[in-house]
Amino acid sequence: MEVTKVLRVDLSTHAIDIEEPDEDVGKKFIGGSGLAAKILWEETSPSTNPLGEENRLIFAVGPMTGTMVPSSSRYTVVAKSPLTGIFGEANSGGSFGFQLSRTGYIAVVIKGVAESPVYLWIDNENVEIKDAMHLWGKDTYEAHEQLLGETDGRATAACIGQAGERKVLLAGIINDGKDGRAAARCGLGAVMGSKNLKAVVVRGTKPVKVADVKGLKKALEGVHKRVKKAALGLATYGTAQQVEFDEKIGDLPVKNWTERRLKEGESYKISGQNMAKMILTGNYHCTGCPVGCGRTVKINGKVEGAGPEYESIGQLGSNCLITSLETVAIANEMCNRYGIDTISTGQVIAYAMEAFEGGFIDKEKAGMELTFGNNEAFLEMIRQIGEARGFGRLLGRGVLRASEEIGLHHGSMHVKGLEFPAHDPRAKNSLAVGYATGNRGADHLQSLAHDHQQPMGVPIPYLGNDVAPEQFQKEGIGIFVAQMQHVMGLYDSLVICKFLSFGDVDFREVHTWYNLVTGFTTTFREFLETGERIFNLKRMYNVREGISRKDDNLPQRIVEELNVEEGMPLTEIPDLKAQLDEYYNFRGWDNNGVPTEEKLRELGLDFVLEGKI
Repeated sequence: MEVTKVLRVDLSTHAIDIEEPDEDVGKKFIGGSGLAAKILWEETSPSTNPLGEENRLIFAVGPMTGTMVPSSSRYTVVAKSPLTGIFGEANSGGSFGFQLSRTGYIAVVIKGVAESPVYLWIDNENVEIKDAMHLWGKDTYEAHEQLLGETDGRATAACIGQAGERKVLLAGIINDGKDGRAAARCGLGAVMGSKNLKAVVVRGTKPVKVADVKGLKKALEGVHKRVKKAALGLATYGTAQQVEFDEKIGDLPVKNWTERRLKEGESYKISGQNMAKMILTGNYHCTGCPVGCGRTVKINGKVEGAGPEYESIGQLGSNCLITSLETVAIANEMCNRYGIDTISTGQVIAYAMEAFEGGFIDKEKAGMELTFGNNEAFLEMIRQIGEARGFGRLLGRGVLRASEEIGLHHGSMHVKGLEFPAHDPRAKNSLAVGYATGNRGADHLQSLAHDHQQPMGVPIPYLGNDVAPEQFQKEGIGIFVAQMQHVMGLYDSLVICKFLSFGDVDFREVHTWYNLVTGFTTTFREFLETGERIFNLKRMYNVREGISRKDDNLPQRIVEELNVEEGMPLTEIPDLKAQLDEYYNFRGWDNNGVPTEEKLRELGLDFVLEGKI
């Protein structure tokens, strides 16, 4: 079975249609993020209200999803973001993408608004819009369990919690119930809630067609074992294995990015190593993944399910000066159940804590002693954000909007309205231009260049980097980030896990697998150009929304403030202007950050020229 069909659902009319894009669309945009970006470009505009019926909510997989390729069970969600007002994208693992691919649909495009709460039930080729009034108000874990009881116990679901129902702008989409995999960023759970859509439930059983099965099997010989061996640390400790190391190099956020280290021994308390010792009960594998980086944890009577990842620990933990592993694990579960982004939630609470301690807000305004390290107040604020009440109603609108009302602008850590992930551009300077130019805002995953930069970076030979770039390398870093954005755009369009890049897999191997799965004869250069095309299309979406060089910036704290006390990690304020000049020049963009007509035509994006401003 070829995964090529696009399922279209109009919740306003309950119309369900199926279409099959031209093969040329698949060659140019692949699937996943790339295909969804093209659909969003064509079907939304600057006048589209992100929480209105004309916005599209797109669930998409890629041609490799559901095949024997390792780590290929992810899916992506795309919509115009209500948090940022620009291109919105989130990505998740688990089993949802695997099952969706085995229905034969490469994408599900949802528009309109249901009159009352509904869920979408996709059972192979059968599609139904079903009543969800009885599920409204339930958290994501409860809803998932009940949905599988109503449909098929072998199915899986992507759900919103109370936050998405209330259109909290930090709301995400949680799949696989207590396993807690999250398409969390950009507020796409609020888009789902605005459509009165509680969940998408999927059961897919049909094998995915591979053009050259024998060739793919041969190409994959030994790959699963190789990936498992290279990623052993992820299997043992998860992404949280990085906490202590990242603190050591100044990459871990501490006290809303004002400090560089926690007190001695505090980072170990919230590390993956301590998690394994204290609360870990097992690890979780996304379907078809040999690594198993997911954590399963248990705290009697409080938590039983997915444990916190590095990003969640960095933002819910160290950035708020919360160093109780139990509190961080409880906070992580609360975010999963409410359906809110742990990164944005931790960042906006850290901002509010600084504002409280700095006198910008008081106890009457906050409703509590919202100080750094206050475990009880911290957990209560998560409840308020998830339930859109009290001071949490403001914080749930994101750090940009909160700072506009509160006034502590230099502590507002975001790019284009999307809160910072838990990595510091002053520790690895590729993060500076990466955050500044990310198509969804502050984003470490759209280039992942920092993980291929010293110290401990993995070299990228296929880009001519036999040695990873230096930690504060000046020349060439803008070019390196642009190249990596092309590669990661391909990962997101295929849709496969980026941890393969740490698993001793050369991306040229991925290119080979792609041709064997699809039957195409794409050259490696053409493959990379496809990644460039996809990135530029997303950029043009944002240009159409008014984005330019003025928005490719970083918070004042990052470009002007640096703690240089003795004993602090070696860090450096990034020269963003120089990075951007190099980056724009390499990309063929003008000095204002807009792709030139020549570049767009070169990439086969002539159709976007009508919308260029």
